[in-house]
Amino acid sequence: MTARPFRPRRSVLYVPASNDRALAKLARLDCDAVILDLEDAVAPDDKAAARERLRDLFAEARPGCETVVRINALSSAWGTEDLLAARGMRPDAILLPKVESARDIADAAEALDETDAPAGLRLWAMVETPRAVLRLDDLAEHAREPHSRLDCLVAGTNDLVKDTGIEPGPDRRHLVPWLMQIVLAARAGGLDALDGVSNDFRDTAAFAAECAAGRAMGFDGKTLIHPAQIAPANAAFAPSQSALAEARAVVEAFAGPHNAGRGVVVLEGRMVERLHLEQAERLLAKAARIAEAGS
Repeated sequence: MTARPFRPRRSVLYVPASNDRALAKLARLDCDAVILDLEDAVAPDDKAAARERLRDLFAEARPGCETVVRINALSSAWGTEDLLAARGMRPDAILLPKVESARDIADAAEALDETDAPAGLRLWAMVETPRAVLRLDDLAEHAREPHSRLDCLVAGTNDLVKDTGIEPGPDRRHLVPWLMQIVLAARAGGLDALDGVSNDFRDTAAFAAECAAGRAMGFDGKTLIHPAQIAPANAAFAPSQSALAEARAVVEAFAGPHNAGRGVVVLEGRMVERLHLEQAERLLAKAARIAEAGS
């Protein structure tokens, strides 16, 4: 499995493809990525028109951040046309809804390959059904294949709540086991993982709590429903100054001539292994990439 280049995905905003006002504001947003949504956010009668709006958007000026198009399921009346249209737009990725197995990813990838889609066009997968959670290992194994286009798993928490009938509660305690499985599958497959949305964008305290919990669980970022959530998400999922300082100290400790070739060093009274050096180097690289992106 080839390591994929790091891209910051702290804040990933859903934008309805049928909302002209929202689309017009894309260039002014500081989110790391946008998901231009042709699925849940667009009424059935507006699907075709929304698809054409996105074609016009990409023809005129691409958003400056990473750009993802969420299509309708390939099994739906709009999915195949969405996929072909998205391929022609050449976003950074296409988000597949209701993914339940590696076969769903493979079918989309085969359709892209048949139309000579660029190799850099990635696929993201929504994990939003009970079957999807139960088959996460299938997605992780697919991601490890040499030519897999799969790049990111996205938690669809609203659909999981709806389909299971659970009451997540303010701390999402009944969702946490499934969210952790998504993170584990992502790491097993070398993928990124994005936490689900926080529905009340006016409840800043609840949003901050979800961001903190998502980061603690290992998510790379959070999906958002409103621009007001961008700055808090960027702050929550960025490396903290204390973490960066510790990472620099670890790197410097192993770089010392007296520690050359050692597998373990002592830093401020504690044992630090080379696995911690690798973690520190990844964290510093992540911070540098975020700084390059300018947010």
